[in-house]
Amino acid sequence: MQKIFTTLLVVLGIYTTASAQTTGTNEFGVNIGYNAATVTTSQYTNSAYRSGFNVGVSMDHYFSDRWSIKIKAVYDQKGWNDGYIDFGGSNGAVTTDYKLDYITIPVMANWHFGRTRNWYLNFGPYLGILLNAKESATNTDLKDAFNKADAGLDVGIGIKFPIAEKAKFFIELNGQGGVTDLVKDNTGSALRSSVSNINIGINF
Repeated sequence: MQKIFTTLLVVLGIYTTASAQTTGTNEFGVNIGYNAATVTTSQYTNSAYRSGFNVGVSMDHYFSDRWSIKIKAVYDQKGWNDGYIDFGGSNGAVTTDYKLDYITIPVMANWHFGRTRNWYLNFGPYLGILLNAKESATNTDLKDAFNKADAGLDVGIGIKFPIAEKAKFFIELNGQGGVTDLVKDNTGSALRSSVSNINIGINF
């Protein structure tokens, strides 16, 4: 892991001197944001959202001044509130909050528009790797009850504001919709992740 981060820092140092609006160049970014996460089934959407945060890094590779491909690696707090868990016996079913944390990796096409190309729309698939899963009533570890991966679609819109010759502050809104079942060996309706977030960050 240390070697990976060292490599990323070296690459970042090489490319921060490049212009992000030129074909073939790369733009790196860091971001932090607020997550509102819940789950859906084919019949309903849970209305009790888990509030959390995300923090990540990104790389944008430009094919032209209008199109690029963006890859992110994000620590993502997902899950939902006011769910139920049945411990059996005298405890029975209790209300609890589910806390699922992931490393999420979206790979998105990025369309840059506006006179200065500082607005952008992005869309594409994501893969989430489960780090941990707990419920709040008894702080029980539920990682073995959930699938190790969550896949779905990510869409977003953002705007960048130049703050230095090679740096831009950005604000973006994103939404993720899962297409895979979160629960392992689920015999009922598939439980899918749904997340909305607002992020701020810096691109170099």
